[in-house]
Amino acid sequence: MELSELRIFMAVVREGGITRAAERLNRVQSNVTTRIRQLEERLETRLFDRRGKKLVLTAAGQTLLDYADRLLALAAEAEAALADDKPRGVFRLGAMESTAAIRLPEPLARYSRLYPEVTMEMRTGNPAQLANALLAGEIEAAFVAEPVAEARFDSVPAFVEEPVIVTSQDHPPIGKTKRVPDTMIVFEQGCPHRRRLEAWYAQRGSLPERTVELGSYHAMLGCVSAGMGAALVPRSVISTFPEGTRLRITTLPKGQNRIRTLMIWPKDSRSPKVEALRELLATD
Repeated sequence: MELSELRIFMAVVREGGITRAAERLNRVQSNVTTRIRQLEERLETRLFDRRGKKLVLTAAGQTLLDYADRLLALAAEAEAALADDKPRGVFRLGAMESTAAIRLPEPLARYSRLYPEVTMEMRTGNPAQLANALLAGEIEAAFVAEPVAEARFDSVPAFVEEPVIVTSQDHPPIGKTKRVPDTMIVFEQGCPHRRRLEAWYAQRGSLPERTVELGSYHAMLGCVSAGMGAALVPRSVISTFPEGTRLRITTLPKGQNRIRTLMIWPKDSRSPKVEALRELLATD
């Protein structure tokens, strides 16, 4: 469907007939009639019934009316956004779970105060999922742990995390006994913290007997504090866990104890909303 056809369709609905719609659109009646007939042929359904001199929407026409109204409003919003570099509209962001929970609330609150015409939406996932969502156009920017595919995305550093190994307080210190828990508690495949924990086990010549996948850091920390196994989490997450005193923290060697979180977006597609967030993060 073309937007011009939808505009003609909407005019006929609002004006109640072809004649008044043609006058409003500054078109001849035959042109309006032809365009409506072409639209019906394309959709393979009748949109209007004639009752005397009046056109009445069919059930299919009423369905199209709902969509046409939204499509034309969205098109107008897009035109306004392209003509104006002020951030506005829906801003669809993606982030890893820890970043969304710990790092983003404060900067996004400031962003909302600065740009009240922007409505924020958030999706969480691992870096691979968020990268795919960016390439599919489902989100506009994402916060992921490095590394990223430089050929596909532009990026700026956003935060630096310190990953640490956590076990229960009852577990012997790993650095002294070199004994590691038999169970590894992780997110699903694709999580950078899972990869780092798997590498840590491998470097110690150990393989976990069991791997437990969970969906949130607090669930992971709860299982760790109960003595179920070991997890690798950003240190910033631990401060939000009420039972933090029941955890034993083991730091990673230098060179492995820092992970940068980057804000990424598709190459050459920076929008006013993304640019405004990039500038806000640069002032922190």
